[in-house]
Amino acid sequence: MTALLVSASDLASELSADPDAGRPPVVLDVRWTLGGPPGRIDHEAGHVPGAVFVDLDTELAGAHAPGSGRHPLPDRDRLTEVLRRAGVRRDSRVVVYDARDSTSAARAWWVLTWAGLRDVRVLDGGLAAWVATGAAVAAGPEHPEPGDVILEPGTLPTLDAGSAAAVARSGTLLDSRSAVRYRGEQEPVDPVAGHVPGAVSAPTTENVDASGRFLPPDALRERFAGLGAASGEVGVYCGSGVTGAHQVLALRLAGLDGVLYPGSWSAWITDPARPVATGPEPG
Repeated sequence: MTALLVSASDLASELSADPDAGRPPVVLDVRWTLGGPPGRIDHEAGHVPGAVFVDLDTELAGAHAPGSGRHPLPDRDRLTEVLRRAGVRRDSRVVVYDARDSTSAARAWWVLTWAGLRDVRVLDGGLAAWVATGAAVAAGPEHPEPGDVILEPGTLPTLDAGSAAAVARSGTLLDSRSAVRYRGEQEPVDPVAGHVPGAVSAPTTENVDASGRFLPPDALRERFAGLGAASGEVGVYCGSGVTGAHQVLALRLAGLDGVLYPGSWSAWITDPARPVATGPEPG
């Protein structure tokens, strides 16, 4: 299996290696916060040298359409344009990072892997881990030489509402949001609170340690086994396909497979005929 994570120290070594030994990885800064402000502000204040900012809301997601949820999958041509601008070539190795816990970096990892890139890694611990090593940061925008990447979307499988409901009945459907959103006690973003009937609460905050780094594979396997996701078909959703991607990555690190429902809760509730469960139990 291709490595999924890279440490800050290893990334620093790769970026400083002799160019004759091979082209260094393309680094993408995908810092994002639900509700803003835009991550570009933080990027231009300080980022991994050479990293290009990619906006999760406008570049790692497509245009809104009825029933699609808040972060639809991006259009191939638009995503190709974004990645070429960032310097991604056909043979590029790519590293993505966010501020700390890989929430938005995992979305980038999933989208780029779904789009056909074969070597995408997440900087474990994000920019916080990079800074903790004492490595330098750069300010302002970056303007790399344009790339020539060609994308093939659909490399990863996905679920729609019907197949997500089927997985909830016959396999394990993991809800990646906070427990209070799962129970329907709070819903700060979407107009309806609750969860897909049959889904199991599995907040992604429990995939990482206090520093924002992913737990070791054996600890993740134990976590997912306790959720009933160590065997059989496993589906994943969240609010709009962001933290759900984090769950898919954590499953992959544990040696397990999970399929993302990209539309997630924000798409599920667009059809009032779909049932909604509340409370601590799957329902």
